[in-house]
Amino acid sequence: MIPLFHPETKYWKECSAAVETVLKSRWWGQAHKVDEFEKKFSNNFNYQYSLSLNSGSAALELAYRLIDIQKNDEVIVPVLTCTATNLPLLRMGAKVVFADVSKETLLISTEDVKRKINKKTKAIVVVTLGGLPIDPELFQIARENNIPVVVDAAQSLGVSEQYGDYLTYSFQAIKHFSTGDGGMLVVRNKEDYSRAKKLRWFGIDREAKIGANWQAWKDREMTIDIEEPGYKFHMNDITASLGLVGLKYSDEILNTRRKLTKIYDEKLKCDQKVSGGACWLYGVIIENRDQIASQLMAKGVDVNMVHLRNDIYKVFGGKRQDLMNMNDIEEKYLYLPLNSSLTENQVEEVITIFNHIVTK
Repeated sequence: MIPLFHPETKYWKECSAAVETVLKSRWWGQAHKVDEFEKKFSNNFNYQYSLSLNSGSAALELAYRLIDIQKNDEVIVPVLTCTATNLPLLRMGAKVVFADVSKETLLISTEDVKRKINKKTKAIVVVTLGGLPIDPELFQIARENNIPVVVDAAQSLGVSEQYGDYLTYSFQAIKHFSTGDGGMLVVRNKEDYSRAKKLRWFGIDREAKIGANWQAWKDREMTIDIEEPGYKFHMNDITASLGLVGLKYSDEILNTRRKLTKIYDEKLKCDQKVSGGACWLYGVIIENRDQIASQLMAKGVDVNMVHLRNDIYKVFGGKRQDLMNMNDIEEKYLYLPLNSSLTENQVEEVITIFNHIVTK
């Protein structure tokens, strides 16, 4: 099979050496490598407040917590995304309001978001699906209505996000660079940053505990206190060591994906292609999608829809909503192999097989 996804293995020797260094030290948990990773991540992508976590999903949940989403608050979300985007909102008791997709990009529809904003809207969540950038107009609309925007940028690492109040990234196994699992939350102000640092570690002020030489109790007095319940969301030094290696090659990985995408763009015989930005996915919109997908798989080309519309899952109600574009495109979108382990010859092979199937 020519794989749809593949973990980044080109630098495994350097990764192994980085992990070995941590394992030989006494610091396996959140320590010096985590601090270093956060600083270099911020420098690489021009952010001021970056907070590493144990997953992209944790980053999303923490962002929602910072916004203080409560039971019955309405949150506008994209219907087409990984369920990890929207599941935390259910745990918080929020009312998930699904917005339609753009037929051109499969991203959240700005026009549908406009229609669904009301006085109860607590937040808007957008997803850079496949690595594509969000329509800047959407952020302007949110600002005019004083509504915070969470950008689920799990699939667009390598492209700095100019807009959004909270940005979340994923370092899961098949992302642009991986730490096995892990994530990053980017916030825009010191207040959110300070609060998030406590929340990711049970609600404890870690710096205060370090200042007390890790002692929670001295002379019959507490040296630290917990003001609100937090999580065990922090990253560890083993994970961070992998991230530090990945950052060194993030531009190279992104350029490889863009080079492969350009070959698809120039040679694939398909009227509608969906790609760009960070080039994490390469999508096509085609009639007879299921039959074509079966033939591609039979020829050794791994293809997939990757994400399903969330409204059909039982946990979200299990019913297709009246979303015109999503309903129209549901049986037409498909993703072809795209990962930095692919060779140009493999992409050419995928193109030859695809073109033969759709033109015969």
